[in-house]
Amino acid sequence: MIKRVLVTGGAGFIGSHIVADLCEKGYEPIILDDFSNSSPKIIPVLEKICSKKLELVQIDIKDKEKLFNFFKSASVDAVIHLAAYKAVGESVEKPLKYYENNISGLVNLLLAMQEHNVKNFIFSSSATVYGDAKVVPIPENSPISAANPYGRTKLMSEEILKDTAFSDKDLSIIALRYFNPIGAHKSADIGELPSGIPNNLFPYIAQVALGKLPHLNVFGNDYDTPDGTCIRDYIHILDLASGHTAALEKIASGFKGFDVYNLGTGIGYSVLDIVNAFKKASGIDLPVKPAARRAGDVPRSCANPDKANKELNWKAKYNLEEMCKDGWAWYKKHPEGFV
Repeated sequence: MIKRVLVTGGAGFIGSHIVADLCEKGYEPIILDDFSNSSPKIIPVLEKICSKKLELVQIDIKDKEKLFNFFKSASVDAVIHLAAYKAVGESVEKPLKYYENNISGLVNLLLAMQEHNVKNFIFSSSATVYGDAKVVPIPENSPISAANPYGRTKLMSEEILKDTAFSDKDLSIIALRYFNPIGAHKSADIGELPSGIPNNLFPYIAQVALGKLPHLNVFGNDYDTPDGTCIRDYIHILDLASGHTAALEKIASGFKGFDVYNLGTGIGYSVLDIVNAFKKASGIDLPVKPAARRAGDVPRSCANPDKANKELNWKAKYNLEEMCKDGWAWYKKHPEGFV
């Protein structure tokens, strides 16, 4: 039986929503985070949402000794691994930082699990492993070839997990390829909290709407898409979080080995579609300026979610309007983040 679930990166945007979903569904989450890309102030907020005290371990996954010591004393039934650097642009500028953290950290975690006989693992992968896919919507059996170092760390991680699962027939490993999570918890008390200038579209839009940034830079308006801007599959963070509990349920039902699933809606929206949907949800007109293309961006990326629909019994249920409404509610309620 899977009860106690370690969530690495559990204080981050995605991790915190997974922790809330785990609590709601009767699991006991343990948060592991070094707060390098999140705030400790989220913990009491999460405890309020979960109506319970949460276990918290402050460890950098690159610190093998501390990680091993934690596993020695902790009782863990499954691991959901999200602790990784994730900015595409920064990965192009600082590839070694990304390879060290995202690859070495994963290996440390797998070694600690091996040492202490933890057999269940869910990995936070990414649609970036598909690179510039030829077939869109993208099925899981598409060729994989990431277009940037961040994507390559996810691609290599999947290969490591596949090899590890092959070497131990008792392992249950599922990689979830995220498309683009936006939105926020229905309480509007947790949401995406980037430090500095946001890398992702929705928080950037919100910062412009709050008057913190002068205008929205649209990186590239000459792509081969209907309006010239990049197309992405945006998914509500609550739908993404529930994909992890669906994967845990598959593992609990007896699944062994390694498998991958897309978590997306199957619907693609352009940058300008998101701008217009945000305007509708918030009533705010955003100043938009065209800018040069960003290194590593692909023109269009959209999930084929059929496999997750069938095999995980999971389906995204929130539409773009709800994503924008919930995301904006969070930013409006907490313009300075956790203070």
